[in-house]
Amino acid sequence: MRLDFCRIRPSSLDRKLKINTDAQIATQGRAASVPFGHFKDVHQSFNRPGQAPLVAIEKITFDLKAGHLVTLLGPSGCGKTTFLKIVGGLIPASGGTIQINGCDVAEPHPDFGVVFQQANLMPWRSILDNVLFPMEILRRLDAAAKLRAKELLTLVGLEGFEHAYPSQLSGGMQQRAALCRALIHKPRLLLMDEPFGALDELTRMEMQDLLLDIRDKTGATVLFVTHSISEAVYISDIVAVFSKRPAVIADYIEVNLAYPRSAEIRYSAKFTSLEHRASRALGITR
Repeated sequence: MRLDFCRIRPSSLDRKLKINTDAQIATQGRAASVPFGHFKDVHQSFNRPGQAPLVAIEKITFDLKAGHLVTLLGPSGCGKTTFLKIVGGLIPASGGTIQINGCDVAEPHPDFGVVFQQANLMPWRSILDNVLFPMEILRRLDAAAKLRAKELLTLVGLEGFEHAYPSQLSGGMQQRAALCRALIHKPRLLLMDEPFGALDELTRMEMQDLLLDIRDKTGATVLFVTHSISEAVYISDIVAVFSKRPAVIADYIEVNLAYPRSAEIRYSAKFTSLEHRASRALGITR
């Protein structure tokens, strides 16, 4: 029986954080012919009364492999977040092809998870209840969901804070909880819009390591937006460098750095070389 991503909905939550669903098995079988994410000639413009349309994205084309972490790197206002919203089905593109696992994306999908720059936790709900909120929406709030929520909170270092409220947590702790909320329903695609941008540098580096650990344990595919060159190189399999608006891909960089990654790798010649390449693509250096 062929399983189609467009129709699959996770039917249960097991106790393991490692994803092993029938949908994934089907995806692996189709990987040779259908990339997990396929974006071709994506264009986005916005109408402005009395003015010429604002072209945010001129033409973006690339493929996204299952299990990869791809970072969209570029200056503020270059269309990175707009592209992320298009991929997530939050806004329609003006033109082009946007497909996940061979299916056109036209609206938000329950197999997607989203993390924004701000945690956006509901202040009147406990951390555990915030994490479980997507399961309420999906009508899958059961004992297994609660167990998974607690496992995720333990994974990100928030064990013991299940019944605390957002105001009682630091910004970094709130963002960890937001990450758990995005992962609770086992999304196959995690969309992250500058999620660590508001954090101090040390906390930001800790969250980068945490993201890599979670990606390893969950198998999720990640599309990550940042304007930090070092962050992009450190966490990514691929860095897609966006030009200034209207955006095109200025460079598509394969980050061939071994896993697991550590702080020491940031000072290696290879890491520095990749940073310089991204800087050149951004027009910062020659």
